[in-house]
Amino acid sequence: MTKKERYQRILDYFREHQPVVTTELEFGSAFQLLCATLLSAQCTDKRINQVTPALFARYPDARTMAQAEPEEVFEYVRSVSYPNSKAKHLVEMSRMLVSDFDGEVPSDMDELVRLPGVGRKTANVMQAVWFGRAAMAVDTHVFRVSHRLGLVPQRANTPLKVEQELMRHIPADDVPNAHHWLLLHGRYVCTSRKPHCEKCPFDAICPKII
Repeated sequence: MTKKERYQRILDYFREHQPVVTTELEFGSAFQLLCATLLSAQCTDKRINQVTPALFARYPDARTMAQAEPEEVFEYVRSVSYPNSKAKHLVEMSRMLVSDFDGEVPSDMDELVRLPGVGRKTANVMQAVWFGRAAMAVDTHVFRVSHRLGLVPQRANTPLKVEQELMRHIPADDVPNAHHWLLLHGRYVCTSRKPHCEKCPFDAICPKII
């Protein structure tokens, strides 16, 4: 099977079986999506969705959060991974949004990654989910699944290299969905410690790179 055929087989399946897909994070604005995505690093979306309702009720936008101190935000996010640094980043990010962007989340990639705590993955999530652009966010699930299914070569050993490889082979119209397709496949089927190969629709073509 050629790489082109492999991509075609996998994308065709997802197009048919998961035509409508988006993030499992809960949010009501670009700012809230940005906060939730930042918090979700090395943490489950389920946990983040338990934390954010109270956080967003107290700090619904950048202007209100910019007035807080990290210690205050910490009380709302203490149950997530790395709560001290994430609380600090949320406050610093909000202050920069207010000072540099009039409280609005910028759409430009270079401006997004300037924000404290916002790396390329988080910026790509914003590009794809909120702004509807062809951006591929590579988290641990996308990284793992891309390698296991043989979509990227072993030399693609960083998230950026995986992103670039996927972007070369996935049609632009599919890219925003493809992030979620691969992520959810990794979250529920091709799991890290023990993949559920018996449930996988791609088991017959999987190179079994575990």
